[in-house]
Amino acid sequence: MDYLEIIGKKNLSGSVKISGAKNAALPLLASTILSSNKVQITNLPNVVDIRTLLKLLGMLGATFNHDNTNISIDTINLTETKATYDIVKTMRASILVLGPLLARFGHCEVSLPGGCAIGQRPVDLHLKALEQMGAKIEIKAGYILATVDGALKGATIVFDKVTVTGTENIVMAAALALGTTTIVNAAKEPEVVQLCEVLADAGVKIEGIGTNRLIIEGTNRQTVPFKPFKIIPDRIEAGTYLCAGAITNSTVKIENVVPMHLDAVLAKFEEMGYKILKDETSVTILPANEIKPIHITTTEYPGFPTDMQAQFMAVATMANGVSVIDEKLFENRFMHVSELVRMGAEISLNGTVATVTGTPQQLIGTDVMATDLRASSALVLAALVAEGTTKVHRIYHLDRGYDKLEVKLVNIGADIVREKE
Repeated sequence: MDYLEIIGKKNLSGSVKISGAKNAALPLLASTILSSNKVQITNLPNVVDIRTLLKLLGMLGATFNHDNTNISIDTINLTETKATYDIVKTMRASILVLGPLLARFGHCEVSLPGGCAIGQRPVDLHLKALEQMGAKIEIKAGYILATVDGALKGATIVFDKVTVTGTENIVMAAALALGTTTIVNAAKEPEVVQLCEVLADAGVKIEGIGTNRLIIEGTNRQTVPFKPFKIIPDRIEAGTYLCAGAITNSTVKIENVVPMHLDAVLAKFEEMGYKILKDETSVTILPANEIKPIHITTTEYPGFPTDMQAQFMAVATMANGVSVIDEKLFENRFMHVSELVRMGAEISLNGTVATVTGTPQQLIGTDVMATDLRASSALVLAALVAEGTTKVHRIYHLDRGYDKLEVKLVNIGADIVREKE
């Protein structure tokens, strides 16, 4: 098992090129189940979660040529409709094959998802919506058994709460349904927007892209011809490297980004005293004269993303004062707190609220353990400013969503190496 060894107190400078967005690539790969032709995709991130989903698609009968960040994938002759536990247990995003498999074949078996420790993310909203579209759903021996007579039927789906994967699953299901589906309270994340845009380019009629009300006219089980497309940049990866600049109070430029996707994150940096420079495809963070404390409440896009909460908590340890972070979306997303405290951070928890008293100069390198994907990056960030050496263990979490993180950090001046336990 690998771990990262990091020597802190190094000044950073330079630029980082951001990879394609994992959270856009996963539903887009699943959507190729709806395609009538080979699909060409570029800017695919080279991370474990992508390889896991490709393994699943391969088990379903897809064939592909995968060359680092480019892929040609053919799902025309799928032979299986069962997503097995062995794959789904390692990554809950595997649930994204449920909608397209059911819409295309009229039946599928998908293991109940696992692969994430940050709290309950139930799929009941997905299942309820599919039932409204005429599906019969059974849960049997840990599997979702879904069937429908003929095509799924267009329906009005009102999500009780915003769900990103739920929206994506139903968008894909609706694309091949009979009639018109309206999704109310749809997620508006850039990753959802790109999925809709790719399907629209393939000929699916979709109104309201980028809003919380999507209207989709289905094709009655007719697969559609996909055009080549490029995965959007990863806004969470971008935010993480900006946090590396922020926590070390250095100048760092990130390239290959859509600055608009980072509006909520950039606003918080500016509140903390950092200067932000933007152009069409890059963002640069400049040092603050004084790092000010911050109040953050996580919420759905375009609000502050839960996937940036842990990283900002690490940055808040360097602030001059008390920061308050309220995690509204997941009940168990403070598992990094105990590890940051081991390093000398002063953080107290009260339910969904974390209070961080800035402790500049007090973080000390030690052995810490990653518990989930974003917690891993928070520990790496803290290690960049800690005195001495930090070893971050269980970085397989990190590898699920960051492409060559240690390489990119070394390129801007960090002292970080990957070692074997």
